[in-house]
Amino acid sequence: MVQAGTKLLFVSGQVPRDSDGHTVGVGDMTAQAEQVFANLQAALGAHSAGFEHVVKVTVYVTRMDLAPEVVAVRRRFYGESRPASTFVGVTALNDPNWWLEVELVAALPAGAA
Repeated sequence: MVQAGTKLLFVSGQVPRDSDGHTVGVGDMTAQAEQVFANLQAALGAHSAGFEHVVKVTVYVTRMDLAPEVVAVRRRFYGESRPASTFVGVTALNDPNWWLEVELVAALPAGAA
């Protein structure tokens, strides 16, 4: 539950692109998941938050057969946190080389920007 007055951070779909805009891990779901969750970690960190502050996450994958790889990476980044989540199989994302896209909502800690 999120307390009234808590600031929320909405992070739109993060894809497997590095800071230069290059796709990472073409043909490798684990590498793509590592990049996506690193991007999310950076977005959260920019607001003094971490994965423990995430209250809702939506994961879109084009390769459901590789979902266990995404789940394994996600567990490492989230640790003990278990936000509400939705895992959706889709036929395509904006770039055919992307197999994964993740969006989330976080309840920012008190005093966060």
